[in-house]
Amino acid sequence: MAQPLPFVLDVPAEVENADLDPSPCDESEVHDSFHRLIQEQSLRAAQEGLELQERQAAATAAGSGSQNLLGPEGPVVHSTATLQILASMPSRTIGRSRGAIISQYYNRTAQRRWRRGSSRPLLGDLVPSARPSLRLRDLEVDSSAQEEEAEKRSLLVQELQGLSGTQRDQLLRGMPLSLAEKRSLREKSRAPRGRRGRTGISACCGQLGDSFILAWHSLGLALLAGLQALVPWRDALKQIGGQFGSSVLCYFLFLKTLLGLNLLLLPLLLGLLVGVQAAFPPPPAATSTFTGLELLTGGGRFTHTLMYYGYYSNATLNQPCEAPGDAGQCAPRAGSLPYNMPLAYLFTMGAAFFVTCITLVYSMSRSFGESYRVGSTSGVHALTVFCSWDHKVTQRRASRLQHDTLRTRLKELLAEWQLRQSPRSTCGKLRRTCVLGLVWLLCLGATLGCCVAVLVFSEAQTWVAEDQEVALLALPLVVSLLNLGASYLFRGLAALERLDSPLLEVYVAVCRNLILKMTVLGILCYHWLGRRVPTLQGRCWENFVGQELYRFIVTDLAFTLLDSLLGELVWRLISEKRLSRRKPEFDIARNVLDLIYGQTLIWLGVLFSPLLPAVQVLKLLLLFYVKKASLLANCQAPRRPWLACRMNTVFCTLLCFPSFLGAAIFLCYAVWQVRPSGTCGPFRTLASMYEAGTVWVHHLERAGPGVSWLPWAHRYLVENTSFLFLLSALLLAVIYLNIQVVKGQRKVICLLKEQIFNEGEDKIFLINKLHSIYEKKERRAAGAEEPVSPGPLPVARATPAGMASVS
Repeated sequence: MAQPLPFVLDVPAEVENADLDPSPCDESEVHDSFHRLIQEQSLRAAQEGLELQERQAAATAAGSGSQNLLGPEGPVVHSTATLQILASMPSRTIGRSRGAIISQYYNRTAQRRWRRGSSRPLLGDLVPSARPSLRLRDLEVDSSAQEEEAEKRSLLVQELQGLSGTQRDQLLRGMPLSLAEKRSLREKSRAPRGRRGRTGISACCGQLGDSFILAWHSLGLALLAGLQALVPWRDALKQIGGQFGSSVLCYFLFLKTLLGLNLLLLPLLLGLLVGVQAAFPPPPAATSTFTGLELLTGGGRFTHTLMYYGYYSNATLNQPCEAPGDAGQCAPRAGSLPYNMPLAYLFTMGAAFFVTCITLVYSMSRSFGESYRVGSTSGVHALTVFCSWDHKVTQRRASRLQHDTLRTRLKELLAEWQLRQSPRSTCGKLRRTCVLGLVWLLCLGATLGCCVAVLVFSEAQTWVAEDQEVALLALPLVVSLLNLGASYLFRGLAALERLDSPLLEVYVAVCRNLILKMTVLGILCYHWLGRRVPTLQGRCWENFVGQELYRFIVTDLAFTLLDSLLGELVWRLISEKRLSRRKPEFDIARNVLDLIYGQTLIWLGVLFSPLLPAVQVLKLLLLFYVKKASLLANCQAPRRPWLACRMNTVFCTLLCFPSFLGAAIFLCYAVWQVRPSGTCGPFRTLASMYEAGTVWVHHLERAGPGVSWLPWAHRYLVENTSFLFLLSALLLAVIYLNIQVVKGQRKVICLLKEQIFNEGEDKIFLINKLHSIYEKKERRAAGAEEPVSPGPLPVARATPAGMASVS
C-alpha cells in the first residue's frame, strides 16, 4: 500500500499587502487548486487501484454473459484501463465530492495561519480523502468516507474558529457548497459563550458592534428594496410581459425610454432658460381672460407666458435694464457679469440636442449589442426551462407572475422554432410576393392621397388670421384624422397578406406608417417655414409655430385617447358579440409610430416653446395608464406568439435617424437661414439666430487678451464647417466600428461553438483508440492459446453542447 501523498495548496503571499488575505472567490486560484487536487487524487488511485476492483469484477462477470444474454446489442463492457482513464477525466471528477472541497479550503485556511506562525498539519498525514470520482453514490453510503469527511470537517471548523468574523464569512461565502452546509459550518465555527475571550466591557462592545453591523446591513437591504420599488412601473411591466409577451412589452418599454429622454431635457431647459427668465420677468403685456379654450389652442392667455419664444428677453438678466443703445439692446452696467439671454437661449438649445443625440446613439448602440451579440438561439429552450426560475420568490402573486412570464417565453421560443421548420413552397412564395406587391401599391397610393390632402388643406389655411384660434384647429384635426384612418386601412390590407412571421408583419406595418407620418411632417415643416413665415412679417411668427405644434400635440393626444377608450372598446364588443371571435390584438406598429410622431413634434417645437418637453412628460404618463387599462380590458395576447428580442433596437433606430435627424435639420435651417421676428424673442435685433454667437465673439475680442482663446475656438470649431463634418464622420465611424465589432463577436461565437463540437468528436475518437490499444495489450498478455474476444467499441456520441458522452 503506497503512502498517502501530502496535498499542500501553494498560495503565494503578497509582499506589498502581506496583512491582506487572498480572496476565496479568486476564480483562477480555485481552478488551479482543483486541478492539482484532481491530479494528486488520480495518481493515488492509479497507484493503489482500490476503486476499480469492484468494477473490474462486475465487468468480468458482465463480459462473460453479455454475448449469451443480450448478444451484440447488449450493454458495453469497458476494460480496466479504459475505466481508469474515464475516471480521471475532469468532466467525471469536478463537483463530485464535498470532501475534496473541504480539503481544499482547510489547506487554504491552514496556509493563512501558517504564514502567521501557527502550526499547520497536512491533510496528507491523515486518512486519504475520498476523491471525486465515478463512485458518487458508493462514496455517499460508505462509512469510511463519511468518517473521513467528518474528520476533515472538524479540522476545517477549527481553522475557521481561528479566523476573524469577516474573514470567516468571506471564506464561507466563496465555498461551492449548499446553503445548509455553509450554515452548519458557520454555526459550528462560532465559539461558545463560555469560551469567548472577551469579558465585561469588551464583550458588551463586541455585541453592540455586531448589532450595529446587522442593523446597518438590514438598512442597506431595505434601501435597496426601496430603490427597486421606486423604478417606474416595475410591477406593471412584469404583469404586461407575463400576460402578453415581449412583443407588447416592447411598446411600454419604448414609452418609458421616451419619458426618460424628456426628463433628461427638462432640467437643462428649466435651469438655464425658464428659471432665469422667471426670476427676471419682462414688463407685463396686455393679456386676455382665461376661457379654457387655451388648453386646446395654446393661444390666448398662454401667448405672453414662459411657454413660448416671444416671452423671452434679449437683455442681460442680472441687473435692471438701462437705456437701450443704438442696436436696441440693453447695455450692461460696468463691472457686472451679464447673463446674455440670446446666447444662453442658443447654446441651451444646442446643448439639449447634443445631449439627446449622445443619449440616442448610446441607447441604440447598447440595444444593438444586446440584441445581436448572440448569433444563434440553440440551447435557449433548455436554459429557459432549467435556469429561468428565481428561487428567491416566495410570495404567491410574484410566483404566479413569474410563472406566466416563463410560460409566455416558452411559447415565443417554440413559435419561432416552428416557423423555421416550416418553409414555403415555390408557388407559395410566388403567390405571397404578388399579394405583397399589390398591397404595397395600395398603401403607397393611400399615403400619396393623404399627403396631397394635407398639402391642399394647409394651403387653404395659409391666409387664416392668427387670432382665429378655433379655425386654426382644423389643420391638426384633419392631419390626426388622416393618420388614424390610414393606419386602420394599412391594418386591414395587411390581413390580406397573411405573412408567416408575426415579426415581419410588424416590420412591414412600421414601414408603412413611418412613410406616412414622416411625409406628412415634411409637408407641415414646409408649410410653417416656407408659407406661413412670409405672411406673418411684422408679427411674432415663432409664437405662431410654437402654438401650431402645441395644437398638433394636444390633438394627437385626444385622438389617441379616443381610439384607446372608445375604438378598442367598440372593436372588442363587435368581435365578441357580432363576429363571435376573441378579443382583438394590440396594434404594436401603429401605437409605436404614434409615440415616434409625438416625440418628433416635441423636437420640432422645443425651439419655439421650451416647455413642450414638460407637456410631453404629462402626455406619456397619461398614455401609459390609459394604454395599460385598455390593453388589459380590450385586448388579448397575440394568437401567434413571437420573440421580440430586436424590436427595441429597431424602435431606437427609427427614433434616431428619421425622427431626430429630421427635427435637427429643420431647426438648423430655422437657426441659420430664417430671419427672426423683430418684435419678440431674444433674437429680435439680429439677422439670424446664429448671429447671437457672432455678436458675443466680437464682444469677447474687445474684452481683452485673457479670453482671446474663446473667439479662436468659436471661429475654428463652430464656424468652420470642416470641424462639423469631421465630427459627423467620427460619429458615423464609431457606429460603423461598433456594428463591425458586434458582427465579429457573432462570428467568433459561431467558431467557438463549432470548435466545442469538434472537441467532442475528438474525445470520441481518442476514447475509441485507447480502448482498442488496451484490448490489444490484453490479447498479447493472455497468449495465443487463450484468445480474448474483443467487446464492441464504446458507443460514444457528441451532445449538442459539444461534450462527448460515452455509454
